[in-house]
Amino acid sequence: MRMPIHKQIIWWSVAGLLLLLTMWLLGQAILPFILGAGIAYLLDPVADRLERMGLSRTLSVVVITFVVVLIFVAAVLLLVPIVVRQAAALIETMPDMLQQGQEFLTARFPDLLPEGGTLGSAMSDLNAAMGEQWGTIAQSVLTSVGGMISMVAILVIAPVVAFYLLLDWDRMVRHIDRLLPREHAPTIRRIAGDIDETLSGFLRGQGLVILILGTWYSIMLMLVGLPFGFFIGVMAAILSLIPYVGVLIGGATAIGVALFSFWGDWFWIASVVAIFGLGQLVEGNYLQPKIVGGHVGLHPVWLLLALSVFGTLFGFVGMVAAVPMAATLGVIARFLTERYRDSALYTGQVLPPEPGQPQLIEIVPTGTVEQQIRTARLAADRNRAQGQIEEMQHELERKNAE
Repeated sequence: MRMPIHKQIIWWSVAGLLLLLTMWLLGQAILPFILGAGIAYLLDPVADRLERMGLSRTLSVVVITFVVVLIFVAAVLLLVPIVVRQAAALIETMPDMLQQGQEFLTARFPDLLPEGGTLGSAMSDLNAAMGEQWGTIAQSVLTSVGGMISMVAILVIAPVVAFYLLLDWDRMVRHIDRLLPREHAPTIRRIAGDIDETLSGFLRGQGLVILILGTWYSIMLMLVGLPFGFFIGVMAAILSLIPYVGVLIGGATAIGVALFSFWGDWFWIASVVAIFGLGQLVEGNYLQPKIVGGHVGLHPVWLLLALSVFGTLFGFVGMVAAVPMAATLGVIARFLTERYRDSALYTGQVLPPEPGQPQLIEIVPTGTVEQQIRTARLAADRNRAQGQIEEMQHELERKNAE
């Protein structure tokens, strides 16, 4: 007997609410596992390509792990200390920059900041507060983000989870596919494929864009001699995950530091402006269209909304999961929109029901219903046995491939 649609919706809604409740209750505890799953998802195409080149799955994962660990260690030893040092120095220097900016505006535009005026008093109070608190804030942020225990857990557990998930990724996907409800399996596969295309296109494409922009901004700002140039370039590139946010915040910070450091030397100030202008020009006209593409479907406003909502509900875990959840909800929203356009609610016309099949009433001998039940049970047993045989075949193929 077929389960009614409304009962299926209730069951899947309850499962979704339980998932959200789990994220909200566990919070920081599941962060390493979410990060590990994300890493495995991003690296699975690389492992598949190495397999097509002739390597076994295990050897492919080992090679990928070695390369990733090597890159990570190099980044920690060479790049992270520079970023942390320049970030701390910029935070400590910020009150002096604001004070100098206020003095410049007061001297050049006295009507804008009159002595004792509201805006002038507010800026003075801000400078005083920043001078007292920025050092403590910087030390707290740089030394205890999430606590040392959480940081160690992320650095240790996430790579281990990523390694094992990457090793069994294809088998895990096949197992999940076999568990899909048979009635809706084609639709679920289609939605999952659209989510995968959206999410992978955005993450891999945007990651490459961030890498290119970060290299350009950081190297060029260091070449022009801008203080804290490496940190500002990296920050602007990472914030470019949201269009225009990176260039606005990074560009404003870089130009402010350039005015503070190069005042009177307009060539270097113009050079900083040109670096961000050229970076924005290349990103908007080449990198985003060619690498990310317009088929991704993650609108900046939708992404900002997802970051805000999931960050508020689930904290840092929600911000990590915001991009996948935004991609998932976006694809589901487009699917529901298609179904809505085909429904009577949109067209205003209710289609007549399909004519039912004529019923044939036949008098059968005693025991016929019991025989039909036995036949149905035998068919169900055969289906379960066939599923077990398929799993054994998949396991044998995996062992032969290794």
